[in-house]
Amino acid sequence: MSEKIKLCDLSKCTGCRACQLACKQWNQLPAKQTFNTGTYQNPPDLQPNTWNIIRFQEISDGNGGVDWLFRHDACMHCTDAACVKVCPSGALYYTKYGTVALDDSKCIGCKECVFACPFEVPKYDPETDKILKCDMCYSRIESDMEPACVKACPTGALMFGDKAEMLKIAYKRAKELGGDTSVYGDKFVDGTHMIYILPEKAGVYDKLPEKPRVPLSVIAWKDWLKPLSLLAAGGVIAGSFLHYITHGPKDTSGDGDQVSKEGGE
Repeated sequence: MSEKIKLCDLSKCTGCRACQLACKQWNQLPAKQTFNTGTYQNPPDLQPNTWNIIRFQEISDGNGGVDWLFRHDACMHCTDAACVKVCPSGALYYTKYGTVALDDSKCIGCKECVFACPFEVPKYDPETDKILKCDMCYSRIESDMEPACVKACPTGALMFGDKAEMLKIAYKRAKELGGDTSVYGDKFVDGTHMIYILPEKAGVYDKLPEKPRVPLSVIAWKDWLKPLSLLAAGGVIAGSFLHYITHGPKDTSGDGDQVSKEGGE
């Protein structure tokens, strides 16, 4: 089964939020009260009931005017996913398409993934004591359909397909646009399964890290210390077994006789 990628061409995004609405409808996510933060962006961030949002951002055009930036923001579905690394219950897992899905029935609400994700995607719901996030519409992909957000996009800003094909389209489009346009996502955390075509440099976009990576604390524990602890435990077991083979079980019968003898005296 080939890996799948969602490609997001921000040069074509108009901020219509059709993707945001489609996600809510397909996943039956409830609406909740929000508040005004001085921007058209609503809600202000990803939430347990909002798995993708359009980020609205104003930047200077260099001539005294303002340019709008719109960014479809959702789970990046990392190949080396920090959330999967730290999840103790197996609730977060890789699918056969390379995406990261969530079995909320296994979620224990520990919030380890919230702290580990370099993109700040998983959100904790105190009402259910669960973590929730985009799963790239895994049920739709399994039925040979596009994710709901891609299906709803009216401008072609969102596309979905095989990894090799999407990357080819991304780099071709970036070359056509020129300037500071770049492809974002395929060079970090062993590659992500949501790729951006960025008309501006990555550092310009709100909440988009320039060099995302799995936190060192997670790497140290999961990739270094944990294997060493398992190796040490295995060494103890192996040593005990070797001692048993070479010396046999401990004979305590003599000790018991000696104790009895001393007691009698």
